[in-house]
Amino acid sequence: MTAPVRATIVEVGPRDGLQNEAAALSTAEKVQFINALAAAGHRVIEVSAFVSPKWVPQMADAEAVCAAIERRPGVRYTALVPNLAGLERALAARVDEVAVFAAASERFSAANLNQSIDQSLARYAEVTRRALDSGLSVRGYVSCAFGCPFEGPVAVEAVLRVTQALLDQGVYEVAVSDTVGVGHPGQVRRVVPALLAAGIPAARLALHFHDTRGTALANVLAALDLGVTTFDASAGGLGGCPFAPGASGNLATEDLLYMLDGLGVVTGVDVAKVTAASTTLAPRLAHPLRSRYVQAVLASQARVSAAAI
Repeated sequence: MTAPVRATIVEVGPRDGLQNEAAALSTAEKVQFINALAAAGHRVIEVSAFVSPKWVPQMADAEAVCAAIERRPGVRYTALVPNLAGLERALAARVDEVAVFAAASERFSAANLNQSIDQSLARYAEVTRRALDSGLSVRGYVSCAFGCPFEGPVAVEAVLRVTQALLDQGVYEVAVSDTVGVGHPGQVRRVVPALLAAGIPAARLALHFHDTRGTALANVLAALDLGVTTFDASAGGLGGCPFAPGASGNLATEDLLYMLDGLGVVTGVDVAKVTAASTTLAPRLAHPLRSRYVQAVLASQARVSAAAI
């Protein structure tokens, strides 16, 4: 493969990473995490979601998090919004950008949004219009683009329809998402070319992989070959969707950085500093971090410490 010169990482750990964690993290812990990720060189960080705390309790302090983070110049602090009420909260919290999320699967749309795909798109048309009128840019997600936990395989045509609808509404970029981690490089080589063939530029596409089956990095390589250079990732491999049975952690930022650094692809993000951010948070979680890079670093540190005794 011929690797691109640069790639963009959208850090989703503070939102998609933490939303499914059982441990109730304090606002101060989330703020420390976000500030450390910004200090590591991230330029786009999804900091929270303005959703009902009844459904996603971990995101209940979205306003407090946004009020307390250090706003570094050149960093976009973004948040997920499900509706106009969430958007108004996001506007009041002074986020730089919002994201909306539709599904390519009817059953997942019903489980996640309690709406059909068409109903959700109609709602997001209003949200996007209001956000754009308020001076915010809008990013879109298409969930279950590579498979659905309820329906199984998802047709490429369904992914294209929702992606194009979001772009037509005015989102600047769509993150085509493998919500449960069933995707493999063969699917990437079918889905992405279909979107490109429909006239969607690679620059307006991102990819969001979960690493449930260990294929996330292989999927990124396949996507790089096709010209996509923006990828979502979560520090430490945190995350999973609370509405997607079987979803495990996101593609770990550290694992992605290690691979991209090895390929000579510039991201501007320091893998050691991201590792420090995730390992600082790790003691508060109910499980080890899933990042293979982090696991290797911790194992190496443990060996060095043991040898020094």
